[in-house]
Amino acid sequence: MTNPFSLAGKVALVTGANTGLGQGIALALAEAGADIAAAGIAPPTETEAKVTALGRRFVAIKADLSSLEPIDRIVREALDGLGGLDVLVNNAGLIRRADAVDFSEKDWDDVINVNLKAAFFMAQAAGRHFLAQGRGKIINIASMLSFQGGIRVPSYTASKSGIAGITRLLANEWAGRGINVNAIAPGYMATDNTAQLRADEQRSAEILGRIPAARWGTPADLGGAAVFLASAASDYVNGAVLPVDGGWLAR
Repeated sequence: MTNPFSLAGKVALVTGANTGLGQGIALALAEAGADIAAAGIAPPTETEAKVTALGRRFVAIKADLSSLEPIDRIVREALDGLGGLDVLVNNAGLIRRADAVDFSEKDWDDVINVNLKAAFFMAQAAGRHFLAQGRGKIINIASMLSFQGGIRVPSYTASKSGIAGITRLLANEWAGRGINVNAIAPGYMATDNTAQLRADEQRSAEILGRIPAARWGTPADLGGAAVFLASAASDYVNGAVLPVDGGWLAR
């Protein structure tokens, strides 16, 4: 039988794949057979080396997702560089921390622009291509704060709540046209975005005390969910927000 989880011959575009969760997802997709286009500000040198070591093709696309200008170009460069596009992973994101009473307009706009606005317009640009070819997979990266309020991260919470909403909206519009739009909601992951939390011994202990798996997650922990949502195995999964959280939401 054909392996429904195989991504052989597929092309995936992953934003923010130079490190952390984006790198973990890109490597998992490559291990399943996909060629990778990586878009972001920082050169994805390490990711490229690891993907090509797997025998997959790789294209690096330099882009600042805080500006809408490059979005159509990003998709076009992925298509030109790898000859097609089958999967989009909207992973790039920012987080800014401050009490709500002190939160600045700049920190609000910076986070919303990358986490929500750019993610929607990336989905729109890729979606136009997917609609024309009659198939495609879009995976948005949500958060525990797509379900909860959190503290001291107002723009991040707003952006990730919005990601859950536009995931459902796009699924409603496109599911009948061969496009699956879903999201992964990572739990507390050991990445640069959580370095400040992990450095706070009291806060880190509070977080670990609530996670049934009793550890912080790693970028590799997202790999299985990403491959599932990128592959034919998820062809009847639409508008889902899949937590990968060590059981955090079950508490």
